[in-house]
Amino acid sequence: MWVQRVRYGFSLTLPAPRAWTYRWATDYRASDLELMGARARRRVAKLAPDLVLLTDSFRADPFDPRPGRRSVKQKLVHLYPERWAWVSTHVSGPAMYSQFLYELLPEGRRSCRLRFTGIQVERVRNRPTSRSVATRARALRREDAGGWRRFARAIRRDYGPARRRRP
Repeated sequence: MWVQRVRYGFSLTLPAPRAWTYRWATDYRASDLELMGARARRRVAKLAPDLVLLTDSFRADPFDPRPGRRSVKQKLVHLYPERWAWVSTHVSGPAMYSQFLYELLPEGRRSCRLRFTGIQVERVRNRPTSRSVATRARALRREDAGGWRRFARAIRRDYGPARRRRP
């Protein structure tokens, strides 16, 4: 087995002000994975005001194509509200040691921009090549950006006419 390190990123406009979006995005709940379209359960443990441990249990392991393979991932999330940022580090599971940086940048009075940088660490059967890493980066970018587009729809719904429904 080889270890492959895949760096990728994307940027996406979110339809609510930065302060509101930061509270919404870092107010972790058991239902968050459903918003992303994942069939999974989440446990949330607030270890400190700026430190959260997430335990996500998936019905199907995204790294194992065999049917019925389950997966559990633990992520330690450090919150940096003064920088409108948070960092999620996988501390167990199939993508252990992977790290993801989320930053919110201002973009007008009613929106902000998410700048996402991901570094996925994963075991692979064959020696990684620049081509295999680039292919994997495209797939991960598509998957994670798709999840955040679903979050953007939820943000639009929650921030919409009722204003401040979730945080």
